[in-house]
Amino acid sequence: MPFASLGLDKRLLEGTRDLGWADTRPIQTAVIPLALANHDLIACAETGTGKTAAFVVPTLQRLLLDHEKNLATEAESGLPRKSRVLVLAPTRELAVQIEDEIHGLAYHTTVSSAAVYGGVEMGMQERALKAGVDIIVATPGRLMDHMRQQNADLSGIELLILDEADRMMDMGFWPDVRRIITAMPAARQTLLFSATMPNEVVRDALEITRDAKYIQVGQRSAPAKSITHRIEAVAATEKPNWLISHLKNPEGPVLIFTRTKIGADRLARRLAAAGVKCTALHADRSQDQRRIAVEGFKSGKYKVLIATDIAARGLDIDAIHTVINYEVPDSPDAYVHRVGRTGRADAVGQAITLVAPEERRALAFLSKAVGLQLE
Repeated sequence: MPFASLGLDKRLLEGTRDLGWADTRPIQTAVIPLALANHDLIACAETGTGKTAAFVVPTLQRLLLDHEKNLATEAESGLPRKSRVLVLAPTRELAVQIEDEIHGLAYHTTVSSAAVYGGVEMGMQERALKAGVDIIVATPGRLMDHMRQQNADLSGIELLILDEADRMMDMGFWPDVRRIITAMPAARQTLLFSATMPNEVVRDALEITRDAKYIQVGQRSAPAKSITHRIEAVAATEKPNWLISHLKNPEGPVLIFTRTKIGADRLARRLAAAGVKCTALHADRSQDQRRIAVEGFKSGKYKVLIATDIAARGLDIDAIHTVINYEVPDSPDAYVHRVGRTGRADAVGQAITLVAPEERRALAFLSKAVGLQLE
């Protein structure tokens, strides 16, 4: 469906053209008209399918319908502006990437936004929240910090968006999500997005939405079809040497997943000593270190990024060619979300899993659960 056929504000259409977007992708085709019609939604889609734009486009359209009128009214009243949209995301990386997409699409408008996440000083976030921005993009923990200090007023929220709801539940954020919801009006629109839809997510989603429409795009818990999957039988002690050999001339950017933070650092040191341009990304690194790592990987300074699962759903880099599982992932969902960092936007990608003899039973279970011939 062409974006131009959706009846969008011309300034928003300029933003889509700037980004080179002509037609909607399946998740966008399904979500945007229903969101514009003010329906609550529960949407399940594979990673890398364009779901961020699926909620950012109708959000901006909603705000632009009466934006200038509201600005004038607020200026006349002399009262602080009230935020109208709240987007909750499980990780700071995802929050930053959502705000980046908002900035790109809203470039020709006066819509304002702020990203609110931990690991950085609260001062700038506090000023933005108190001044009033149209859209708040936040991680639950840091937003709760601001609410405790009375920096955030959610009484004007008309639209709540929860991205990666299953991840927020996995990370233990759901109690904070519930507390945040109690601080905003019950009469609001709610859009919930999740890459997987286990029973507990469905149950909680139904509690916070009203007559929600359910959208399923693609297979549930399945990798994108543009990804090829490969298994390498490698003894645990030989995995670093295999990587050093494989990464001498990589076909493109490579993302390696390890189970632990210590393992990520240890592997990064080993590869760097062998001349591989790499860096590590995990929860023990400071916000600046994580930003530098991601920016260095995006720019090509580092050919290899070694990460724990903190990056599995927060990292959004379209150019990743290969994902390597250093160990067999411990669950089907972990496999799907890891390999979902490649093959994005229908691009071709490959996923390689290194399997030691003692991991073969785990591999057999994974193959059956994910529905792939991993041999």
